[in-house]
Amino acid sequence: MSQLIRYLSFTLLGLALGLSVTLSSQENTQQFNSRLNYPLLLDIIDTVETYYVTEFTQDELIAAAIDGIFAKLDPYSNFLDQQAFFDMRDANKGEYFGFGVEIATENNKITIITPFANSPADQAGILAGDQILKFNNKLVDPKNLNLLLKEIKHHSQNKLSIALTLSHANMNSEFEVTLIPSVISIKSVSAKILDDEIGYIRLSSFQDDSTEEMVKQLTQWKHLELSGIILDLRNNPGGLLDQAIKIADIFLSKGRIVSTEGRFFDANSEYYASPKTMLSNVPMTILINKGSASASEVLAAALQENKRAKIIGETSFGKGTVQSLIPTLKDGNAIKLTIAKYTTPNGRDINSRGIEPDIKLDLDAVINDKNMPIIDELAIQGESKQDKILNSAITWIKTKQ
Repeated sequence: MSQLIRYLSFTLLGLALGLSVTLSSQENTQQFNSRLNYPLLLDIIDTVETYYVTEFTQDELIAAAIDGIFAKLDPYSNFLDQQAFFDMRDANKGEYFGFGVEIATENNKITIITPFANSPADQAGILAGDQILKFNNKLVDPKNLNLLLKEIKHHSQNKLSIALTLSHANMNSEFEVTLIPSVISIKSVSAKILDDEIGYIRLSSFQDDSTEEMVKQLTQWKHLELSGIILDLRNNPGGLLDQAIKIADIFLSKGRIVSTEGRFFDANSEYYASPKTMLSNVPMTILINKGSASASEVLAAALQENKRAKIIGETSFGKGTVQSLIPTLKDGNAIKLTIAKYTTPNGRDINSRGIEPDIKLDLDAVINDKNMPIIDELAIQGESKQDKILNSAITWIKTKQ
């Protein structure tokens, strides 16, 4: 199957672009003809270094210039030093050292995309959608997300704790947590069989081995008489885009999976499913919430719009852009740069909008159960600690039997 699908030459967190040096040199030649050119920038740096009242080294001023460039870009583009580049590659393999939280700017607020399961952030009670108000008792500036990320990275690399003041979404009350960095292991795919032979798969991130692990799991189930499959993408912040496309192809026999559009030729592509599928006749639901982002949204939209699965839960985060890791001329560093936007099979741009579930609900909606006739009392029986949204998916599958 994997041989029949065209792969991305870029990923959300992963693969480097070999064309970066060539493209950069072409653009640089054009810039020298403009009024604001590189000799002027070097002249400014030299003048400040020589005459400014406070002493700054040339390296400090160059770093400030780099920060200024990325301040003009979106919050998903930034400069990665050797350690950050190394950490990101480790994360694609399912393990890294840190606090276990993804952060972005949403509606002019610094927002938690998702806390990773069993991470310091998760154990402290941080939820997807929480807003960061203070970092180490200082107010955060939503317009300077990169500075906050740099501070968090510094504390992680030096094994220092951080104090966060947060508020839950749509709540005025604040709460404080202290996080201590630790090694975080992320198991991409986990699964179990629920009552009535329903296959439950938790996909926590899109890593190097996610497609391989998914195929292994589905192969174990191919001789079972499954009544349904539940794919849980809640609090999955994304990862490698090529893995999302391959996993979508596992469940689809035809149709567009995703389209990407950017300024250079390799950023413009359409990706289609191959004929070969697994468990194609088994009813399928997908669970999402506001912590489902990026590659999770690519997968969810592909299965929803190709009529392969029903989506249950909350509206997803809404990250419709593609990032690539581009090595710099200085060995060991890289630039994580937004190079394209993507659209769903039906041509929708979900950036800042998210994926709308077919059955939209939150915990209160499930408990009250007044506006969703497809969900009956079976979904809300039992202890209060039960997973209500998961039970709603089970009920939906039972109605299809």
